Amino acid sequence: MSQPVYDVDVRRLEEFSAVELHAMLKLRVDVFVVEQNCPYAELDDHDVQALHLRLLQQGNVIGCARLWKPPEAPPRIGRVAISPGHRGQRLGEALMREAISACQDQFPHQPIAISAQSHLEGFYGSLGFEKVSDEYVEDGIPHVDMQKVGS
Repeated sequence: MSQPVYDVDVRRLEEFSAVELHAMLKLRVDVFVVEQNCPYAELDDHDVQALHLRLLQQGNVIGCARLWKPPEAPPRIGRVAISPGHRGQRLGEALMREAISACQDQFPHQPIAISAQSHLEGFYGSLGFEKVSDEYVEDGIPHVDMQKVGS
């Protein structure tokens, strides 16, 4: 299967038009709240401080991730989502590689942290992340903390 063609867009929240912002947030809610049946506060104050990476095909959001740097902690990649209609095309890997690259550009030589759903530990491990915590439950879903050493 050939790799699908996509565009990458990385911006701060205030740089999105209302329509662009709606499409990205709708994808996140569709995946994290509706599909995973996990009622939680999907939007939080980190969105305002973060960079938002989108994968686009023909102008439509097919994936997104959030990149942010908490005070006195490593930069984080979170809210990683692929549109349900675009799964099975290795876009999750493409999205994470783009997010890692953007983190390395923004925060060079620093480790990158993620809070991974436990069933995705192998996927993130294949991208160089290593488990750094015991399993814990967040919003009813088992997670582990993982970290990738900065380069």
